[in-house]
Amino acid sequence: MPDLLDHYPLTPGTYHEMLDASGAIRPHWRRVYEHLQRSTPAQLIQRQALLARQIQENGVTYNVYADPKGADRPWELDMLPHVIPLEEWQPLAAGIAQRARLLNAVLADLYGPQALIAEGLLPAELVFGHNNFLWPCQGVTPPEGTFLHVYAVDLARTPDGRWWVTADRTQAPSGAGYALENRLSVSRAFPELYRDLEVQHLSNFFRSLQQTLARQAPAGQEAPLVVMLTPGRFNESYFEHLYLAGQLGYPLVEGNDLTVRDATVYLKTLSGLRRVHAIMRRVDDDFCDPLELRTDSALGVPGLLQAVRQGRVLVANALGSGVLESPGLLGFLPKINERLFGEELLLPSIATWWCGEPPVLAQALEKLPELLIKPAFPSQSFAPVFGRDLDSQERQALAARMQARPYAYVAQELAQLSHAPVWQGEEHQLQPRAIGMRVYAVATAEGYRVLPGGLTRVAADADADVVSMQRGGASKDTWILGERPLGSEAWKHRHSLGVHDLVRRDPYLPSRVVENLFWFGRYCERSDDSARLLRIMLARYVDGDDPVALQAAVELAERLNLLPLQDEDEPRELHERLLEALLGEDWPFSLRSNLQRLQWAASQVRGKLSRENWQALVELQREAMSLETKTPDFGELLDFLNRLVMSLAALSGFALDDMTRDEGWRFLMIGRRIERLQFLCTTLAAFLRSETVFHQDALDGLLELGNSGITYRSRYLALPQLTPVLDLLVLDDQNPHAVLFQLKLVARSVKRLNEDFGVPHDSSLTGLIQRLTAFDLGCIEEGLFGESSVKAALHGLADLLQTIGETSGQVSDRLALRHFAHVDDVSQRTVSV
Repeated sequence: MPDLLDHYPLTPGTYHEMLDASGAIRPHWRRVYEHLQRSTPAQLIQRQALLARQIQENGVTYNVYADPKGADRPWELDMLPHVIPLEEWQPLAAGIAQRARLLNAVLADLYGPQALIAEGLLPAELVFGHNNFLWPCQGVTPPEGTFLHVYAVDLARTPDGRWWVTADRTQAPSGAGYALENRLSVSRAFPELYRDLEVQHLSNFFRSLQQTLARQAPAGQEAPLVVMLTPGRFNESYFEHLYLAGQLGYPLVEGNDLTVRDATVYLKTLSGLRRVHAIMRRVDDDFCDPLELRTDSALGVPGLLQAVRQGRVLVANALGSGVLESPGLLGFLPKINERLFGEELLLPSIATWWCGEPPVLAQALEKLPELLIKPAFPSQSFAPVFGRDLDSQERQALAARMQARPYAYVAQELAQLSHAPVWQGEEHQLQPRAIGMRVYAVATAEGYRVLPGGLTRVAADADADVVSMQRGGASKDTWILGERPLGSEAWKHRHSLGVHDLVRRDPYLPSRVVENLFWFGRYCERSDDSARLLRIMLARYVDGDDPVALQAAVELAERLNLLPLQDEDEPRELHERLLEALLGEDWPFSLRSNLQRLQWAASQVRGKLSRENWQALVELQREAMSLETKTPDFGELLDFLNRLVMSLAALSGFALDDMTRDEGWRFLMIGRRIERLQFLCTTLAAFLRSETVFHQDALDGLLELGNSGITYRSRYLALPQLTPVLDLLVLDDQNPHAVLFQLKLVARSVKRLNEDFGVPHDSSLTGLIQRLTAFDLGCIEEGLFGESSVKAALHGLADLLQTIGETSGQVSDRLALRHFAHVDDVSQRTVSV
């Protein structure tokens, strides 16, 4: 086969990770390259496909802000690792650990004596002008003096092969979870190569993080409860929050899952409030407490800072640590390190100048075409600007802005990124792409431990010199080669578990998660109901052979608010109304709207769903989105509805077979049952009041809507008639699509739930069961009673069904108040012990 490097360009003045200046394979890359060269193009394509399939099956995503197609975008991972030899890695890791120690000391000074500012080693404007310098945190000393529990540094390699720092990440560094997921995927694509090269394990880093948070958490004699605080699913790295929380064994919570009482943080769970001892946060500094920090924040926990101040909870990283992310600080760190520790920085920063000093500003303006201009503070609303990309007029305008507010600007040398090979499957070749690397350090009792690897990011295009996941870039696993140290075995439990440690229910299940499971169940059922009725209407509309049956279905859908009503001022054709009922963006009761609500609820409980369950939801969403990109005909829509009903039935099967019967599952099933009961009651009540109540085709449609047609035909071997149809759909307590079956099931579920949580018995459904059971279908026999008596009996049954539907809705509201909002005065005890 042709050589993989036949069309691999060597760019002069650029460091190539795999090749030296003469084009020869570097020694540490040789084994990897030989393995690739021995593989056929088909084998390499298969391995890349394996990675893509693993990413899809594991649901690895990275959201892109302001991109309508960016939500839940699949994570991009190149199959070739970024390879670094041990002799190069060790001094680099030492420099990162040294830098983490330095930045932790800088934070201790800034929120303590502020000697660095007093001695002129740091400009006051650069610190106090930063919106992540939090004055309310002044004087707060975290346990063991650790401000930075996790530190990340962005690195770029210069043409001479040296690594330089381009940015420090100190607030809530992201990416370590993606690095772990990359490792699991790539090591499976090259299992023999990974084993033979003795790639360093990542497990000790995450184990150290667990140990540090557990040790520093102010738990006293209690077992420390550590939670991970996320802004929610719209954050670009929400998958990582979910993934890391699962790997570390921490509940993933949002701000409204926590509450502060008497300067103590609690997690709202179904069984009451449980004390939280430590919070690993992914929420920015100023959003963490709307009482003392940013008052418009809906992401934080009111009173959190007071709990931190009194030493009642550990927050990692410490609040206010984001002040060190200003690029303007880079140029001041070498002297600060000499002042604090009497040694030079092992890892230099790329040349950076804060323009708040007049001589620096003058120099930056003179070299503007050669520099990258960045904002000094995150509150600045402009993106970094390459001077070389500006024309003379734009350059003058930028210079004027810098002269007007010099303290707000930072000038930085352009980083000449190194190039690493990526696999181009279409061309069966290796091609170079610019890369940057993010490496992580974690605080331990012995100092900072550096992750032996990292997140290598790859530029999207061949000519790009900026790497950014938000701009469509990809990632690589980072392999550190060399003999594995002792104790680097695969991840194990922190301690052995015995009989006394056995747990059969999740003690830290947030109320919000259970509430979303409840609504996930309801929206599954609601989408199914809507899809079935729309399918009935579309089938009869397409066939066109029974206008009476079509009209009956249309009237029923209008009564149920599943079909837009006719506008007298602007009459519309039925096909237009059907399309709006299916795909309407602005109509809140459309099938599309219900599916979006279903996806939203599912995204909030993703950690409780099996991988297969989640994949079924992803496929369902993909099919729904495919309809939005075109104007489908009714044949396509009918086919879509058929597949949708099957997919929703699969979700029901997952709930019954895949999920543990814990409180979350119980609320999911109660949600489904209440929704089905309400729909059956509302549908049958509307049908009994219609003029087509005795019409055979209308009865046939009712059986189809109630998913009971096969049962009816097998029992009666006759065409649909009102009395047996009502018996099957209303009074048959063996039919899961009958009102009495669901009514009894809801009543039993609520009774058991109230008993388990010590709540007074709710008897509102019991009397309705007795009334419905006592209803005599004989009173609707036309041959025995007059027409007016039959009509009155049907309307009486309709009123009873309407009452059952309304009462089940009231039961749902009481469940929500009691178990989700923690405001019901007869709910469970406030604090769980």
